[in-house]
Amino acid sequence: MQILLVEDDLLLADGVRTGLRREGFTVNHVATGKDALHTFRVDKPEIVILDLGLPDMDGLDVLRQLRAGHKEPSVLILTARDTTGDKVSGLDLGADDYLVKPFEMPELLARLRALERRTTAAQTSRIAIGPVVLDTLTHVVSVEGEELELPRREFMLLKALMENPGRILSRESLEKKLYGWGEELASNSIEVHIHHLRKKIQTEFIKTVRGVGYTVSRV
Repeated sequence: MQILLVEDDLLLADGVRTGLRREGFTVNHVATGKDALHTFRVDKPEIVILDLGLPDMDGLDVLRQLRAGHKEPSVLILTARDTTGDKVSGLDLGADDYLVKPFEMPELLARLRALERRTTAAQTSRIAIGPVVLDTLTHVVSVEGEELELPRREFMLLKALMENPGRILSRESLEKKLYGWGEELASNSIEVHIHHLRKKIQTEFIKTVRGVGYTVSRV
């Protein structure tokens, strides 16, 4: 699940980004409304955490533009504005949730998990290819009926491949789905995740296209 954090308080943003990445979320951060709109158009994040007090434009104007012709992404407003009027305005403009600063990290995580469930529930949750079945709603993966335990990043990698059967996904595109900007990763991180998945699935399910990327067959 890719998250765009729009927050001009850099210290707060760093803490939120670190906490979310620790839970396995892919998080990118921008500090202005203009950058938020540009990043949304380019990266198409599933969830936007949006501060209202941005330096270049009001967060409600950012929300209005995000919602212009788009049902996605899910938007969680994270702000110090705590009046009923502000909450009503944000929700009426299309925000999915509203959390007032200061806040506790466990509450933010719980709200994001709820948005994640709501987002995946609106999509077809079950993907079955050959012996492998992946449920995007419950995060359960099974091979020939036997459930596998996968860390979040392995799950997200397998999900990306199974959502694009027959299509070759490059290492760079997979890194973008699994890691946020500036997040430290080894040059062989994707290869390591692929290796672990292959050991757990125990079939020739994930194929390497040398010099190009990885794919799973349609059948």
